[in-house]
Amino acid sequence: MAKACYYEVLEVERSVTAADLKKAYRKKAMQFHPDRNQDDAEAESKFKEVSEAYDILKDDQKRAAYDQFGHAAFENGGGPGAGGQGFGGFDSAFSDIFEDLFGMAGGRSRRSRANQRGADLRYNLTVTLEDAFSGKEEKISIPRAVPCDECDETGAQPGSSPEICSTCNGIGKVRTQQGFFMVERACPSCHGKGQVIADPCEKCHGAGQVEEHKTLSVKIPRGVEDGTRIRLQGEGERGKRGAPPGDLYIFINIEYHPIFQRDGATIFCEIPIAMTTATLGGDIDVPTVGGERASVKISAGTQTGKQYRLRGKGMPVLQSTQVGDMIIQTRVETPVNLTKKQKQLLRAFADECGDEVSPESSGFFNKVKDLWNDLTD
Repeated sequence: MAKACYYEVLEVERSVTAADLKKAYRKKAMQFHPDRNQDDAEAESKFKEVSEAYDILKDDQKRAAYDQFGHAAFENGGGPGAGGQGFGGFDSAFSDIFEDLFGMAGGRSRRSRANQRGADLRYNLTVTLEDAFSGKEEKISIPRAVPCDECDETGAQPGSSPEICSTCNGIGKVRTQQGFFMVERACPSCHGKGQVIADPCEKCHGAGQVEEHKTLSVKIPRGVEDGTRIRLQGEGERGKRGAPPGDLYIFINIEYHPIFQRDGATIFCEIPIAMTTATLGGDIDVPTVGGERASVKISAGTQTGKQYRLRGKGMPVLQSTQVGDMIIQTRVETPVNLTKKQKQLLRAFADECGDEVSPESSGFFNKVKDLWNDLTD
């Protein structure tokens, strides 16, 4: 019986793109999959047919040959079923579905067992706000894995060597049948290494690596913020068997400050001032994050919450010559622990004052009085 046209089998045009071809194959493969059509010989035959068609058309060279010569291009042993592959090239065709769904190609992991770069490390470093303002150099000690010098990184006791795993024959993976599929996973005996150690090294216990502490000098730049990341290239875990090392990432955490609050390059500071200073005005000295004092002129009649800006007294901007501002917010302090005479003077002052001295409070209570009058009318 003559074979059906591969394009007709997948119900696509001859100009179909690779992406649309894959979608058409996936649809057909799921429709006729043996697990969905058990004991259905016709569905199994259809499944073989669509797998064979996709195996040819997904390959640019095979597709070009098929477009020119048709099925004759793959006769005399050149067909997709040659070499005992069974389902007309199912292994190579259906691997594209595995790749999309599981990140695997034909059940084989993309990641080779070649030597890989060492792992990156993370170190959390807490610094004060003053250190973030001025910058500093900090010494840190980090633990990391290094090759074991006792066994030369083999993990085996000196005089012995690792042996080929008998379960996977050194491949590091085993295959198991689950229904229609062949599933590949790491070998349970060697955990994917392909080797087993019968006599492990006493120093590293078979790991091939030991832990050591290394002291590093870290330069904290001016203006670092909470969460700033500093990268030290090549200071991570050592790579195995000559592979390059990973990197060390230092994450900065700014310590809580009891006086200053920070928002980017702006510093906020709440300053308590005496009632007399708030009333009459005057000059006060305030601290800055840089350690020096700054003078602030308080205007007469200052209320709680009023802000004064000190330009250039904030935090430096990271990797810039710019410097932020400092915002002073006042909090008027109510006198406490008054003597009898002081209380008498305050009462006399209150008797002497009119509504114009406290316009906000008098205005508020006048509004309340009007509201009560409206409710009682």
